[in-house]
Amino acid sequence: FTLLLIVLALELKDKLLARDELAVGRAVQFSLMPSENPAIPGWDTWIFTRPANEVGGDLVDYLQLDENRWGLSLGDVAGKGLGAALLMAKLQATLRALAPNIGSLAELGAQTNEIFCRDGLPERFVSLVYLELKAASDTVHMLNAGHLPPLVYNGRTLHETEHGAPALGINASSNYSEQRFKLAGDNFVLIYSDGLTEARNEEGEFFGDTRLADLLKRIKDKKAAEMGGLILAEIEAFVGDAPQNDDLSLILLKRKPR
Repeated sequence: FTLLLIVLALELKDKLLARDELAVGRAVQFSLMPSENPAIPGWDTWIFTRPANEVGGDLVDYLQLDENRWGLSLGDVAGKGLGAALLMAKLQATLRALAPNIGSLAELGAQTNEIFCRDGLPERFVSLVYLELKAASDTVHMLNAGHLPPLVYNGRTLHETEHGAPALGINASSNYSEQRFKLAGDNFVLIYSDGLTEARNEEGEFFGDTRLADLLKRIKDKKAAEMGGLILAEIEAFVGDAPQNDDLSLILLKRKPR
């Protein structure tokens, strides 16, 4: 009986230590994330991320590249837990190092992919949407590396952007390209992780693409932060008491009316 108590005490000690380490990891991860929405002249922006567990594998970040240029990124590392969180930090550091001096978004994709193919782990890949904006321009420059196509509302219809190149870390010879589109007036683009459309309720039903499209059409005239809050409220109402199965991340961009 005494031996059993000792074994149980040691197991409890290990679990408490692991919990404390995850809590520290969560604090460090959140310290790396932006604490507020990017203030980009001429643009209405809203960003959000919420991990499913103590630490997450989603990246939401932004960086002012020069006086008139900003970069925003949303990435999703395959898998969950501490390993995904560490690769997320690597992706953030890589983008912050490369983006300010890169010649093109195609080159940014190629160099980031090369790094993840060289230094990555088997069965671990990263999807990424990276955007560049200028204060005085309506044009959005976008790199999509294996991520869900962002949704664009152009004043008449809601549609997906083109599918991008393969995710980062799969094939060192993958080619990447830049997409461009314009946002004017109250038009918007939504970039999101699959934790949005694959959110499940207590019956195991997915939130899905149709519900998201219907919701966006209803709230399209709201400001970005209000739209984001309504999306989160709709998801929470749909999920109810079911546990969060995946990290949830969103970026909303609208061009401010002139």
